[in-house]
Amino acid sequence: MAWSWTVGKLFGIDLKIHTTFLLILAWVGYGHWQKGEGIAGVIAGVLFILALFGCVVLHELGHALAARRYGIGTKDITLLPIGGVARLDRMPEDPKEEMVVALAGPAVNVVIAALLFVWLQLTGGWQAMGDLGVATGPVVERLMVVNLFLVGFNLLPAFPMDGGRVLRAFLATRTDFVSATQTAAKVGQGMALLFGFLGMFFNPFLMFIALFVWIGAGQEAESAQVHAVLGKAAVTRAMLTEFRTIGLEDSLERVVELILAGSQHDFPVMDGDHVVGVLRREDLFAALALRELKTVADVMRKDVQVVDSNEMLEDAFKKLQGSETGTLPVMDAGRLVGIVTTENMAEYLMIEAARKAAGVRR
Repeated sequence: MAWSWTVGKLFGIDLKIHTTFLLILAWVGYGHWQKGEGIAGVIAGVLFILALFGCVVLHELGHALAARRYGIGTKDITLLPIGGVARLDRMPEDPKEEMVVALAGPAVNVVIAALLFVWLQLTGGWQAMGDLGVATGPVVERLMVVNLFLVGFNLLPAFPMDGGRVLRAFLATRTDFVSATQTAAKVGQGMALLFGFLGMFFNPFLMFIALFVWIGAGQEAESAQVHAVLGKAAVTRAMLTEFRTIGLEDSLERVVELILAGSQHDFPVMDGDHVVGVLRREDLFAALALRELKTVADVMRKDVQVVDSNEMLEDAFKKLQGSETGTLPVMDAGRLVGIVTTENMAEYLMIEAARKAAGVRR
C-alpha cells in the first residue's frame, strides 16, 4: 500500500503504518492539550490510542494466522486511521474456511476483553459504565469496552467488515460465490444508507462510516465478478497474438512509425530472443518532448514482469495491477508468444459480462 512504511514483523508478516495513521495520533494529542491536560494528558491519550491499535493489530493477526492454517499467506498488515487491513494472498474459496478466517479477528477481541475483565475483577478497578468517556475513566476498563465495540461493529453484516464475509460464507453454502457476494453487498449498501440517514440527524461520523461501507461493498461485489471470470480462464484466452516488438538499438522514430501504423501502445523490447524490457507510449512521448535523439534502450522500462501462458488470467490481472508498464509479455517455454494489456483485459471482462447477460456459455 502506497504511503506506508514497515515498522516490524509479526509471525513473518510485515507490519506497516500508513502515513495518515499519524493524523489520528496528532488529533488525539491536540484534543487533550486543548482540554488543558498538559504533556501528561497528551502522552496518556496517545498511549491509549496505541494500545487500542495494538488490539487492532492482534485482530488482523487473527485473520492472518487463521488463513495460514488453510495455506493462504498474508502480504502485510497495515494500520490506517479507520483500523487495520490484513492483505491476504487470496480469500478462501470454501465457505466454511472463509467463515473461520472472518470470525478469527473478532474472536481475538473477545479473548482480549475477557482477559481485561478478569484483570478488573481481580484488581477491583471497576468504575460505573455511565462515568466512562472516550478519554476518561480507567484505561483497562475503557480498553475492554472498546474491544467489545470492535466485536459488535465488525460483525455487522456489511462489507468490508468481517460480518459481511460471514454473511457471504453462509449464503455461499446455498448458492454460488458470485450470487452470495452480490446479495451480501446489497445488504451492506442497505446498511450504508441507514448509517448515512442516521448520521444526518445524530452523528456526522456515521456518514463517514456509510461512505466507507458503501464503497467497500461495491468493491467486494466487483472483485467477486472479476474472480469468477478470470479465475477459470488461462492467459491464452485473452492475450494479444498479433503484436510488434522492438530492438534495443531501434530509434524512437521507428517506434513512432509503429504506433501510427497500428493500435499498439506499448512494445516488448527484445535482445535476440529474450525480453529485456517494455517501452511505454507515455515514456516515448516524454523522451520526444525533450528533443533528444535516444534509442529504445535509453527509454524502456527494464523492471518488467512476465506471465506464463499456462497461468490464470486472474494472476495476470494481479500482476498488471502491480506493474508500472500496463503490459505483460506472455511466455511459453522461454519464448514470447503474446502480450496482455490492461485494455484487452478490460475488453475480455466486458465480453464475458455480455455473454453472461445473453445466457451464452463457453
